[in-house]
Amino acid sequence: MTIAPPEALVHLLKPWNDFYSHSKTAETIVLFLHLGALLLAGGFAIAADRSTLRALRLPAAGRAEPLRELAAVHRWVIGGLAVIVVSGLALLASDIETFFGSWIFWVKMSLVVVLLINGLMMTQTETALAGEATEASPHWGKLGRIAKTSLTLWFTVMAFGIALANFA
Repeated sequence: MTIAPPEALVHLLKPWNDFYSHSKTAETIVLFLHLGALLLAGGFAIAADRSTLRALRLPAAGRAEPLRELAAVHRWVIGGLAVIVVSGLALLASDIETFFGSWIFWVKMSLVVVLLINGLMMTQTETALAGEATEASPHWGKLGRIAKTSLTLWFTVMAFGIALANFA
């Protein structure tokens, strides 16, 4: 069973759909922005998650620099996510009838929300560690779990994106 989008929404987005479906340039630019931003944000996030997991093997005193680096990466990840959202909305609007009714699309969107919540939890945990970075702090273990979740989510979102392109 597929869910049809509201007819008013289809009508509202029709001009974009017509333009997008007849312009290889628009398709190329929007898809490049979406995938390029995914590469940027996901690449930085995955590298930071790896660094975080490696830093957790160090004594607490040796984790200060990796923690600062992790905080510095967030602006790149957030910037990339902003471009992903805008370009993703352009892709959705280009074929609202197909994507709106796809369960794969809604699972992917749900995973993106979970990824954003995980990122918020990471920044909150970093803030907590800035005030209490002792070896005994339970926030180190939480940061490790969040980094592992982040890695899993980035790859899972990508898998659903590929599935959406192939099955929609």
